[in-house]
Amino acid sequence: MPGPRRDRPAVLLLLGALLAADLYFHLWPRARRELAPSAPSCPCRLRSAPSAAPPPPPPPPPARAASSSSSSSASSSPLRRLFAHPLYRAAAPPGPAEPLLGAREALRYYRRKAARWNRRHKLYRQELNLTASAALLPLRPEASWLQFHLGISRDGLYPRSSPAVSRLLRDMHDFATISADYSQDEKALLGACDCSQIVKPSGVHLKLVLRFQDFGKAMFKPMRQKREEETPEDFFYFVDFQRHNAEIAAFHLDRILDFRRVPPTVGRLINITKEILEVTRNEVLQSVFFVSPASNVCFFAKCPYMCKTEYAVCGNPHLLEGSLSAFLPSLNLAPRLSIPNPWIRSYSFDGKEEWEVNPLYCDTVREIYPYSSGNRLLNIVDMAIFDFLIGNMDRHHYEMFTKFGDDGFLLHLDNARGFGRHSHDEISILAPLSQCCVIKRTTLLRLQLLAEPEYQLSAVMRESLLQDPLAPVLTEPHLLALDRRLQLILKAVRKCIDTHGEAKVVANDTRQPEAPASDRVKLST
Repeated sequence: MPGPRRDRPAVLLLLGALLAADLYFHLWPRARRELAPSAPSCPCRLRSAPSAAPPPPPPPPPARAASSSSSSSASSSPLRRLFAHPLYRAAAPPGPAEPLLGAREALRYYRRKAARWNRRHKLYRQELNLTASAALLPLRPEASWLQFHLGISRDGLYPRSSPAVSRLLRDMHDFATISADYSQDEKALLGACDCSQIVKPSGVHLKLVLRFQDFGKAMFKPMRQKREEETPEDFFYFVDFQRHNAEIAAFHLDRILDFRRVPPTVGRLINITKEILEVTRNEVLQSVFFVSPASNVCFFAKCPYMCKTEYAVCGNPHLLEGSLSAFLPSLNLAPRLSIPNPWIRSYSFDGKEEWEVNPLYCDTVREIYPYSSGNRLLNIVDMAIFDFLIGNMDRHHYEMFTKFGDDGFLLHLDNARGFGRHSHDEISILAPLSQCCVIKRTTLLRLQLLAEPEYQLSAVMRESLLQDPLAPVLTEPHLLALDRRLQLILKAVRKCIDTHGEAKVVANDTRQPEAPASDRVKLST
């Protein structure tokens, strides 16, 4: 009869160690989570629980200290002074603002999308024979991107003092990416490009859709041009670079003008290897990554690379600046219309549109519905003022939510061709204002306020842009150009008033509360 094997105790000890490790690192933590009390003790978990009540606010400081600190901060902050002005605290129209989405329907729709994404992600990992289980992507009702979607109303993309927007900017900057892909228009091109076209399709401009750990999505536009570089004089507007810092600055300017029609946008340093290449499932996107002779990781858009009209962008060696613009609600939930701009430019080397040669062109536009009535023409003028301030000549279309009808606000999307030349003011962008000679009273009052030394537009923008992680976003010449262009807008309005009279030029879009005499802005200034 054979004797006992000497290696049997060692095997038993090894199995016991493995069992103990499994108990300690896997089963025991899971048991602790299951047996933990229902009321979370962690403030982060409390904040993420949808049914948990918000924590009580901290006790207010003594009245004297509060008044002195608030007065000192307000006096030193042009941005705070501006948002404290009565024009920015105007009472909303009576009744609740009409929301874009129904909360219950939106949650049900996004839960289905999250479940579908989790199923596809699981199948993808199985195809790659990845044995480690991946955590399911949860949909949290309190996620900042979802709260942003639910906060969109007839008044704008977000309320004036929206905590959801501040959280959304922070989350887009901090959260890890879990997937990256081309945008839908680039997918539609499938890498095909007609090199004989003067204007390439919008999809050929390098931009990616990034998804974050909270299931939110953002459009990523990488840095193509340094801040101190100006667009060359010989460039046509339709072949200009798309600048990431222009998208960031446009969001801040839109908020300062109180339009609230640009989606929240923030700057971020992206590790293009870890946060794009390693998380994308798109084989075409994977194939356009390469390492440059300088040992930097680069990638390009398929169509421009083949046509040799645009070039790759590179990290340093992995990090690359870019802008992240929050996605709007899905078109299945909130359909949008894309409408040609009546003042569209001729996208050719020598052609001109009618508005460029006919000074009475606006009379023709006024005869066409919906520009013949309602706020549509006034909203076009708002958009022209915004584009003139940023120097954007590429507004060939505009979009609107269909739910809000013909008088809904216009979305100011795709602003990356702004802030190209600070030394040049393209007056033709103001054609809707100078030809139609009409402007909203609220818009004019805020423009005049921003021309006052106490609320100077450049100073307010400078302070607002310092909040972005990529600050400084704009160079000083671009900031000073805002003040110069603002004066040109007011000069055009004064010329219209002198010609047609204030009653015909200034439209009372909403009833404004009477401001204190010291803060009142006069139309005659």
